[in-house]
Amino acid sequence: MPNWLKISLKILAGFILLIVVILLGATLYITYNKTKVLKMVNEQLDKSVDGILIIGDMKPNFFRGFPDISLSLKNVLIRDKKYAQHKHTLLDAKDFNISVNTASLFRGTIDINHIDITNAAIDLFTDSTGYSNTTVFKKDNKQVKDNPSESSSITQLKKFSLSNVTFTVDDRRAHKLFNFAVNDISGKMQYPDSGWRADFRLNVLAKSMAFNSRHGSFIKNKLLKGDFVAGYNEKTGKINVSVMPLNIGDDAFKINAVFATADKPAAGFSMHIVADQILWRSAAALLAPNVTTILNRFNISKPMDVTCDLTGSFNGNDGGPQLYVTAKVKDSKITIPGAELDNCSFDGIFNNNYVKDKGFGDDNSIIKLINLKASYNHLPFTIDTGSIINLLKPVATGNFKSNFPAADLNYFLEDDVAKFNNGSADMNLRYIADIIDYRINKPLIRGSINLRNTDIYYWPRNLKFKNNSISLNFVGDDLVLSNIRMQTGRSVVTMEGRVNNFLNLYYNAPEKILFTWQIRSPQLYLGEFIGFLAERKSGPATKSRKNSGNIVKQLGNALDRGKVEMHMKVAKVYYKKFLATDAYADLLTTENGVIIKSIGVKHAGGSLKISGRVMQGRSVNRFAINSTVSHVDMRGFFYAFNNFGLQDFTYENLKGFLSAKTNITGSVSDAGNLVPRSINGNLDVSLRDAALLNFKPLIGVGKFVFPFRDLKNIAIPKLDGHFVVNGDMITIKPLQVSSSVLNVDVAGVYGLTKGTDIALDIPLRNPGKDSLITDKEELQKKRFKGIVVHIRAHEENGKMKIGWNKNHKKN
Repeated sequence: MPNWLKISLKILAGFILLIVVILLGATLYITYNKTKVLKMVNEQLDKSVDGILIIGDMKPNFFRGFPDISLSLKNVLIRDKKYAQHKHTLLDAKDFNISVNTASLFRGTIDINHIDITNAAIDLFTDSTGYSNTTVFKKDNKQVKDNPSESSSITQLKKFSLSNVTFTVDDRRAHKLFNFAVNDISGKMQYPDSGWRADFRLNVLAKSMAFNSRHGSFIKNKLLKGDFVAGYNEKTGKINVSVMPLNIGDDAFKINAVFATADKPAAGFSMHIVADQILWRSAAALLAPNVTTILNRFNISKPMDVTCDLTGSFNGNDGGPQLYVTAKVKDSKITIPGAELDNCSFDGIFNNNYVKDKGFGDDNSIIKLINLKASYNHLPFTIDTGSIINLLKPVATGNFKSNFPAADLNYFLEDDVAKFNNGSADMNLRYIADIIDYRINKPLIRGSINLRNTDIYYWPRNLKFKNNSISLNFVGDDLVLSNIRMQTGRSVVTMEGRVNNFLNLYYNAPEKILFTWQIRSPQLYLGEFIGFLAERKSGPATKSRKNSGNIVKQLGNALDRGKVEMHMKVAKVYYKKFLATDAYADLLTTENGVIIKSIGVKHAGGSLKISGRVMQGRSVNRFAINSTVSHVDMRGFFYAFNNFGLQDFTYENLKGFLSAKTNITGSVSDAGNLVPRSINGNLDVSLRDAALLNFKPLIGVGKFVFPFRDLKNIAIPKLDGHFVVNGDMITIKPLQVSSSVLNVDVAGVYGLTKGTDIALDIPLRNPGKDSLITDKEELQKKRFKGIVVHIRAHEENGKMKIGWNKNHKKN
């Protein structure tokens, strides 16, 4: 071995031995001078304490702080002077280990390099008046020292560590409560001229982090782990803290924070927190319960990028802290109360200080959704900026836009109101809506909805429309319907409509909704709209795809209970055998029927006017009609109306022109057919240039009375009669029939099925030349000259019997 190496090793060994001897000497010094050293430690620590400082015991630890001397303090207690009033001990440490500089110890002073606290409780308390037990550290250090050689500086730590420590900040004036279970905090301190710098590792359980204890704690019961860098600047009075990352539970965060400790302008803090790819529920769980409860009503399926800016003051006068949270969501499924949004992307913002200087509460909070794109029950839509304002009484606003195939409406309506095929739909709406339990409720809407070239099957009325176009425009509280073209079968209709005060009535009083329509049509086949007579039906049973809230139910309710006022002009109207031209109609549909204010048509060379109502039933619909028929061709008229339910008396038995007034009630089936024996009312009939052809009841009478007369073609120049219809019974008021074949006075009851009992007074003279007599009195005298046969036609035991009317004078 070279001599220089031997010499070096001897020097090194000697140096180590010297240090060991020094440390051993220091240890022995402390051991035999415990009382003196303990007093020195107390005095050094007491420089920073204005209250009670108690150290139960002290032991040296030779190896722990090498090359410094480590002192193990037991049962260290620090209390302020008002402890007896508030009962909060600032420090209660079972083990308080310090490392002191060996050289300073031999100079008779204590220079603490390292503090290690275990099994302890730290409780920083501020009462409602603002008094804090931390005043124990606010002793005036400018007093003159008796010993000028004694260090007057406050102890500067080089290293520190805490384990198994409960740390509490309880500020009753500011309503703040922070409570941490410290598993491990260890770090080192540096003291540049500007202040101090600390690098430390943290492992704590956050039991409470309540910036406002009335709202609850942030990150409650979450484990926090991370490596921190902190620094204090004496000139600015600010502490800067940075950690990248800080693990809170299972999520990693990047945090930068600034704590302003100076009283002016105000002591406070600000934090900037960044979380990449965090789940919604995980982020919500970090916030105060009042916010978490609201956010948990929603969910986002995929992780998102979140930032949070948290600012507040320590004095508690601002009601803070202020929260400003941003989130970026992409292609996620969003769950909201009552619905789900698919393929959703947006930039979100939460701010609990929406209106400046109005506090940081739920009532001054706002949620913004920017550039939202999603689909709802297969309906794609965008919202450029949507907002929810005031989380206590939330109001939603936004611009809603959508463009999609009309058939996608089927997923939304779930086939309960209507079914769509072909064509397209677009929406451009501005909405303002109350939110009840965070469900959209009663929105105020502006904008338009357009359907183009689509086929619609309206389930409740069993109506099919094809190649339809509709434009709905929300103007103020009104709904304006324009550019409407509808076609069902061979019927083509163009329409313009309006509903005044629609948005208010839609939710609050749908039975008061009045749709006003102006309708035009070149041709209308009424049979294609017969579904309006039937009772509203529910759509076919389908498996519910997604909850569409109460929108579909409310829409069906409004359509069902609302009234429709229609003003129609139609060039041609068809119904089964009926054809009319130049038709007009003023109708009002109600929840249970149709009110016919006025209908007028030209038909069979004459005209018809009708008023009345139709009341819907389950399978049979009641009607009450007043009608006026003016100079229509009888044959065509009876043919068009299927002989009005008569079986023995049909259009084939008639010719001539008819005028009539009716006031009748009756029933019609859902298929539009008259219900047999349902008609009741009065009928006034006036015939001109008429003829009765092949009417079997009269032919039967003729065979009995006039076996040689031809009654198959009876000309009736004029006839005025009054009839009362009661089901299948027609009461014939006394009626004089003057014809080319015979004259007959008729009265009685004609039964459509049974119950016929008719009295006929038939002069046997031939009235063939009566038409030449112009004098009415003379004509009346000749009417009953000669033999008059009194016949009674009545039914017995289901068979018609014709015989003499023995009681004709009495009758």
